[in-house]
Amino acid sequence: MTTEPTADIRLLNDLEPVVEAGLNRHLAGAKEWFPHEYVPWNRGHDFDGVLGGRAWQPDQSSLPEAVRTSLIVNLLTEDNLPSYHRIIAEHFGREGAWGTWVHRWTAEEDRHGQAIRDYLLVSRAVDPVALERARMAHVGAGFDLDHPSAAEVIAYVSFQELATRVAHRNTGRLSGDPVCEGLLTRVAHDENLHMLFYRDLLEALFDLAPDVAMRAVAAVVTSFRMPGHGIEGFARKSAQIALAGIYDPRLHHDDVLLPVLRRLNIFERPAGGADGERAREELAAHLTALDRAAHRFTQRRAAARQRITDAHRHTRVARNAGPAAGRERTQ
Repeated sequence: MTTEPTADIRLLNDLEPVVEAGLNRHLAGAKEWFPHEYVPWNRGHDFDGVLGGRAWQPDQSSLPEAVRTSLIVNLLTEDNLPSYHRIIAEHFGREGAWGTWVHRWTAEEDRHGQAIRDYLLVSRAVDPVALERARMAHVGAGFDLDHPSAAEVIAYVSFQELATRVAHRNTGRLSGDPVCEGLLTRVAHDENLHMLFYRDLLEALFDLAPDVAMRAVAAVVTSFRMPGHGIEGFARKSAQIALAGIYDPRLHHDDVLLPVLRRLNIFERPAGGADGERAREELAAHLTALDRAAHRFTQRRAAARQRITDAHRHTRVARNAGPAAGRERTQ
């Protein structure tokens, strides 16, 4: 559901007191931190190039391949911050509490890209040439949000910030590197604060315009795509990330959509009108279908992991049995 520009302006004006309160709470609770303190600089070496140094090789990092992929996707997503800033500035404005929030959010997000890139380069976890070429291609293509109204933007960022928190946190947890995990835990904490800000706005939107809010949530949830979907090879990379358990359909359903929807009391709150009720029905049907798809995915992944485990076990048994069998034949 789209809204007219004048309706958006009226909605943003009505929400400004909520924005101001949320901004003050955010500033009071946000902890200052410095990207350089989370980067293991003592691991660094010059790369082969203009200044000379060691050429990059894939075996120079012990990070699991899926973790490397996730870090690259997360970083390239953060790199498109200029487009994200443009989108929220166009929708929310640059004046008053809205404008202060837009710039504060942008400044905090910019730290994430700085810290992750420095970690990846210092730890030699990525090919720096391939990474820079991917950045140029992705940022050069820009980004436009699928959702045109202010209400849909508020709904989208409420879910997207939580999805990003989950992706960062699980990437760090599976990295096997305490430094990586510490950095991504710090980044995920920021993303959680951003989610809380937007989620409270979305909750206030339901009080102001329940039909508009319900339609916005349904539109976002039923067509949700992560902001990095334009990255080259995103489908393949997403599949690898999902198979590793970093971000998959079950996590999307259980740890991203449901927590926000429960907080909004989405299925118990009084209906605003016929359009809102239709949107709620669409949302319920989508969640049911997504839950079934998530169940199928987890079953297939478990079966695939079991096949790999069985194959490794058979290989070990054959390797261990080989010398013994040979000795028996010579006796």
